[in-house]
Amino acid sequence: MTTHTPPRRARALRAGLATALASVTLAFAGGSALAADQPGKGVTVQPLKSSIAEETFQTLLVMRALEKLGYDVKPIKEVEYPTAHVAIANGDATFLADHWNPLHADYYKNAGGAAKLYREGVFSGNAAQGYLIDKKTADQYQITNLEQLKKREIAKLFDTNGDGKADLTGCNPGWGCEAVIEHQLDAYGLRPTVTHNQGSYSALIADTITRYREGKPVLYYTWTPYWVSNELKPGRDVVWLEVPFSSLPGEQKGTDTKLPNGKNYGFVVNNQHILANKAWAEANPAAAKLFAVMQLPVADINAQNHMMSQGQNKPADIERHVDGWIKAHQKTFDGWLAQARAAAQ
Repeated sequence: MTTHTPPRRARALRAGLATALASVTLAFAGGSALAADQPGKGVTVQPLKSSIAEETFQTLLVMRALEKLGYDVKPIKEVEYPTAHVAIANGDATFLADHWNPLHADYYKNAGGAAKLYREGVFSGNAAQGYLIDKKTADQYQITNLEQLKKREIAKLFDTNGDGKADLTGCNPGWGCEAVIEHQLDAYGLRPTVTHNQGSYSALIADTITRYREGKPVLYYTWTPYWVSNELKPGRDVVWLEVPFSSLPGEQKGTDTKLPNGKNYGFVVNNQHILANKAWAEANPAAAKLFAVMQLPVADINAQNHMMSQGQNKPADIERHVDGWIKAHQKTFDGWLAQARAAAQ
């Protein structure tokens, strides 16, 4: 005997089945949309940074973007560059937002180079560095070249402790620039007349700026992007010194440091890259793409660093600076994320 389902009940069953199927489809769609939006979900990221407080801005910006992609980003760990390169190569950390190329060429090579490290795109380009003196002394004594400090009467102008030698505010051990300075003091025959003062760069440069404001001669090393060039403006307050010839140590040996305009300040103009563990980058195409496409103008870094030098240097201040930058460049920031998400498909 055949039983028939009443038409009304059959229609209700079909409707219920359709609704259930639609719910399942939506659930799957929602899940895949979430996965596409958050390709880093469940993946841990360990950022590293050197002791240069002003590099927090760049590092936090990368961290913000990774968080938007769903990555579980841990607080920054602070180590100097040589250790950071090795830790990232070994997989003990994920990325460093301030790898200087070619300044850190030796650290890169010693940590395993391209076989272990991922370095695509340029995060911030056109980073200059070198030696500067106050414009007043430069004009008065016609000083244009570092080699002139071989003359004791010139070197004595920059003597801050009465030993008859010029005092150069130099570079912290482990930053890479200190190796160049040490090499060049020998290459240019400046050991007898110049002392390379090292320690806490921020404290040393603060003393240097105080001396400048007191009208005393100053000799220092610095780099851009950094706040010092906002405080002592090249061309107005201070001048770059040229070097007698190109001379660099280690992996940079033989590199010509002469600029297109014919000036030679002793250092190659650097690019800053986001450096990551290669195996991790290959396993995380969204993050790898993000690292390759993020770009930050030198002028923006200088401006933020200057705010830090004026007292806005607490963690909450820097977080606010990062949020402000993202808000002012929302279209650019969202564009990075879109490219990263597309790479994960």
